Amino acid sequence: MSKHLHLIGCLLILCVNAFAQTGIIKGRVMAVGDGPVSFVSVGVQGKPIGTRTGNDGRYQLPGLKPGSYTITFSALGYQKQQHNAEVKAGGSATVDVELLKSESKLNDVVVTGVSRATEVRKNPIPVVVMTKKDMDRHVNNNIIDAIVKGVPGVNAVTTGPNVSKPFIRGLGYNRVLTLYDGIRQEGQQWGDEHGIEIDQYGIARAEVVKGPASLIYGSDALAGVINMIPFLPAFENNALSGDYTADHHTNNGLIGSSLGLAYKHDDWRFTARGTGKLAHNYTNSVDGRVYGTAYRELNLSAMARVDKGWGYIQLATTLFNNKQEIPDGSRDSLTRRFTRQVLDDGDDIKNRPIVPDNELKTYRLNPLYQHIQHYRLYSTSQFKLGEGSLNVLLGGQQSVRREYNHPTQPQQPGLYVVLNTLNYDVKYNLPDMAGIETTIGVNGMYQTNRSKNATDFPIPDHDLFDIGTFLFAKKTLGKVDISGGIRFDNRHTSWKNFYVADNPQNGFQKHVTGADTAGAYLQFPSFAKTYTGISGSLGVTYNVTERLLLKANIARGYRAPNITEIGSNGLDPGAHIVYLGNRGFRPEFNLQQDVGIVAYLKDADLSADLFNNNIQNYIYQARLNDADGNPVVIVPGNSTYQYQQSKARLYGIELTANLHPQSAKWFNWNNSLAYVKGLNQNKELIARAGDAARYLPFIPPLHVRSELRINLQPKSTSWAKPYVKLEADAYAAQNNFYALDNTETATPGYTLWNVGCGSGFKNKNGRTVLDLFLQVDNLFDKAYQSNLNRLKYFEYYSASPNGRSGIHNIGRNISLKAVVPF
Repeated sequence: MSKHLHLIGCLLILCVNAFAQTGIIKGRVMAVGDGPVSFVSVGVQGKPIGTRTGNDGRYQLPGLKPGSYTITFSALGYQKQQHNAEVKAGGSATVDVELLKSESKLNDVVVTGVSRATEVRKNPIPVVVMTKKDMDRHVNNNIIDAIVKGVPGVNAVTTGPNVSKPFIRGLGYNRVLTLYDGIRQEGQQWGDEHGIEIDQYGIARAEVVKGPASLIYGSDALAGVINMIPFLPAFENNALSGDYTADHHTNNGLIGSSLGLAYKHDDWRFTARGTGKLAHNYTNSVDGRVYGTAYRELNLSAMARVDKGWGYIQLATTLFNNKQEIPDGSRDSLTRRFTRQVLDDGDDIKNRPIVPDNELKTYRLNPLYQHIQHYRLYSTSQFKLGEGSLNVLLGGQQSVRREYNHPTQPQQPGLYVVLNTLNYDVKYNLPDMAGIETTIGVNGMYQTNRSKNATDFPIPDHDLFDIGTFLFAKKTLGKVDISGGIRFDNRHTSWKNFYVADNPQNGFQKHVTGADTAGAYLQFPSFAKTYTGISGSLGVTYNVTERLLLKANIARGYRAPNITEIGSNGLDPGAHIVYLGNRGFRPEFNLQQDVGIVAYLKDADLSADLFNNNIQNYIYQARLNDADGNPVVIVPGNSTYQYQQSKARLYGIELTANLHPQSAKWFNWNNSLAYVKGLNQNKELIARAGDAARYLPFIPPLHVRSELRINLQPKSTSWAKPYVKLEADAYAAQNNFYALDNTETATPGYTLWNVGCGSGFKNKNGRTVLDLFLQVDNLFDKAYQSNLNRLKYFEYYSASPNGRSGIHNIGRNISLKAVVPF
């Protein structure tokens, strides 16, 4: 025993001595002529060691062995810098930095779509970063709307102002992988009216990968990735700090507020945030108040993190609680005023009572709404292993969705599903070998989805297990940066026989099991299938000069069919659609080529990205008609859609020209153009249906956006970065649409004009104490319909007195947002 104790003591002494031999580099990053800079990437050149500054601009790099190091500092909107530092055993070195402002984004560091933090300039895959300041300058009802306004090539399918599903280059739903702080967002993404359950006020930046990212993330990243990174208030040691946001919109009366708190004690950091939003029905010049578009929302989040010489561990949790009304678009045929459903049995959608005026502008929700609760608990950690490092992400989340669609029994949900997900992601960053950075990893998830006390069952109860392993490497050869890798995925989806029977207690239907299945209807026969796929990418960036880059990338993506595509057979009450799936569907594979050029000139940033995307086994929705050409009606008042599968091709271009002359630093003119064309390559269908089936559904039209921003130069030092701006948001007509069986119709073009202004305000110590943003969207109250607005098709008459059909988008909206850091 004494020998064992002696050995343990020696080991402890060795560990203590080894720890004592390490040192630390710390400091603060400031902007020239301004205050501290948050979210600066601080790294040790040639080593997998790095961190980011807090909102106070401070950083620490602990656990460094004695020696000389080159420290790099890079941040969006600032010129990159490098500084040398000498670390002594048990000591600390201080490196304070002042960054020079720059409009270039080339040196910004991203963490999405790559195995480890990478500069945008070195990444051959198109990646766009949107900061919190960019988001604050736009009017947003949700986080996806903010990203759509700031990232060319990103659009959204919408169901009212608070439900937006992201599309990247014409592809959406489960083809766009949404991340929150690096963890997959899982919340019934298959539904049209299923939005993204993330607190818009709690996001510091969004990183958007445009193109297949299956190599790192596996299935569901066929079109790209949107990673939303949480906002961290300023940290001051042993002091409480934070921020408060107040937001108001005049069109739908939105009232939003968010409070964030932060506390730091030596190596420990803690944050908490609470957000509340509520809004009544929105309005436009054609429809007036649009009944069924009010909502209310509550979000909570918290985080604890410890940073040590061996790495860090972070534990975080979020709660999203949203109640969103369900619009159906029913109206009086003559007055075009909205009507409401008051009956279950005997309901006639064309003979309902008109909604009273006092119920069109109220914050009280009507009885038909959806209630979404999303809970998340996850841990991210990094452990330094010699010259390498191990990253581990483990998370659990639960999505609870209830959709109440029975006016005579308002407490009875029509849809009630609970999705439980366990996420895991483990990556080992190998030590550099001959200048090659290599990462190997394994990630995936396990899911169970169960129906509860419901009356409608669009999908069966099912289980899903997903696992994938990958290898990623990158190397710099002179002026050429090369990166790529390969991945193998395996996904197993299964369910047991799912029976439905009449429920005498409420007159609807219910899910039955065991002995109750005798005589019941077998709505979903049992199913089990494994989907596999190989994906990969290879790309190069050629640095012609420091200011001129050429990029090329080829990637193969993979996506397993989702649950509705293979298993649906019933009504989704929130979407007013009966979905019909196909068990024989095969996985989607795409091969996408990207080429681009980026020029960072003295007075402008210019970029051009071209892409070509060929998809095998592309899955899409199409309205179902009978042999006589009439719509198939399974549930009265609801459309019926059946999933199809064929080859498809999408190609397009994205251009940006951001002018910021050095001789007139007050002037910024940012311009972008995005165009995508989607072709259905089902030759048999096109031969039978002609041009009606030539194009893919849900393809956005040509989009041009221009923003002229004047940065004012006040003499008073109390003002911080005041500006005024004018925006033009132009969409061309979309005449290339999937017209078979009237699935889609042509959409006229339109231009929206927006104006805004804002400024920060400083106290006598030069610290910003208030940021104000005023914005007017749709200044001239233009009546328009986006071709991705699902409400466009909520129409039950072949003609209307005013010649307009469906529901139009939101009209003029004035917003005022105030952010108070403390």
